Amino acid sequence: MAALPSALNHAPGAAPSAAPDDGAVAAMAAALIQSRQTILPKRLGAPGPDAAELAAILNAAAHAPDHGQLLPWRFVLVPEAARPPLAEVFAQALLERDPCATPEQCGQAREKAYRAPVLMLVVVDGERGDPGIDLAERLLSAGCAVQNMLLMATAQGHGSALTSGKALKAASLRALFQLAASEQALCFISIGTVLSRKPARARPVASAYVSTLDMDRGVVPGF
Repeated sequence: MAALPSALNHAPGAAPSAAPDDGAVAAMAAALIQSRQTILPKRLGAPGPDAAELAAILNAAAHAPDHGQLLPWRFVLVPEAARPPLAEVFAQALLERDPCATPEQCGQAREKAYRAPVLMLVVVDGERGDPGIDLAERLLSAGCAVQNMLLMATAQGHGSALTSGKALKAASLRALFQLAASEQALCFISIGTVLSRKPARARPVASAYVSTLDMDRGVVPGF
């Protein structure tokens, strides 16, 4: 997908070439949101975002809601030079779960570390800052930060994906990324050029997941 034009795609801090009206901004935002699609890491290749694009993606996270301004999340980039130890962590985590895993299966686990030009780990801290702000709010803030980043990558014309798995809980992964006891690894973000994509999946309509609290009838479907 080509990078989306307009005021939604300009250098951080730079003024748009024109000031669109509210309707145009809303239409651009809708187009951006609706064009985001998960592209599996194996379908992402070089080139990845350049330095300026990556900075814009990372800076987009700062605009997520963050109750108490805790900054309860962080991101750890995994450059190419650091992929081999991550690959070994993936293989070791597989063997810990399944001691009978074959060399081929271990190889497939290692290969996952080398997909996509940009790879980063999302980390959330359950204790940073105000202890009265519970984990659910911290996770929600992290999710908003991640979505901001995915949308920025989409606006630049890049593909992206979130991946998880049981290796995120492995002691070896926690050690590699130097996670504190209060931190948890949520997922990996992969970003790169789309090599191929599946057809966009059908999205649910709002009426499928929205209801309204009615003073007479209770909670009723729709809005």
